[in-house]
Amino acid sequence: MEGYTRDMLIRDVLTSHEGAAEVFERHGLACAMCMGAEMETLASVATMHEIPVDVLIDDLNALLARGLEGDA
Repeated sequence: MEGYTRDMLIRDVLTSHEGAAEVFERHGLACAMCMGAEMETLASVATMHEIPVDVLIDDLNALLARGLEGDA
């Protein structure tokens, strides 16, 4: 995976990395338990909860970067 983008569905993000739910929780989002995860994007959820989408995406992408560092 190259990285998370603002148009990705929450459910796809949650299933892509085991640490994704923790990132959402740190931002005050209970996305893992929300029915909206099936149809909401990162951008829509960030806007709805007044969270800067770029910060959320950066935190999610940091999960991938840590995984890549561990593979090296």
